[in-house]
Amino acid sequence: MNLNLTGNHVEITPALREYVLSKFEKITRHFDHVIDIKVILSVDKLSQKAEATIHIRGKDIFVETDSPDMYASIDSLVGKLDRQILKHKEKGLDQRNHGGLKDQPLEQPE
Repeated sequence: MNLNLTGNHVEITPALREYVLSKFEKITRHFDHVIDIKVILSVDKLSQKAEATIHIRGKDIFVETDSPDMYASIDSLVGKLDRQILKHKEKGLDQRNHGGLKDQPLEQPE
């Protein structure tokens, strides 16, 4: 997993970097095929914004959150990403288990 952390109008301190890394470990526990993660943290007046793009095989997942606290934004971001990755994982398992047969009508025995 390759993590790229960027800050717009925010200094990325070692404490903030460690917090982001510890939160993103949760995502890699649920889905280990994550290739690349790009996280952008930004501040606009009273708004603390966090956005992330995760590149997995065959798909890019983008999520953004906004709150008055940066740590709350990161927590919300990881929660949203976790839900989307689990949804993507279940969709892949569903297609593999059914083998694409759900669109074909069942044949009647003669």
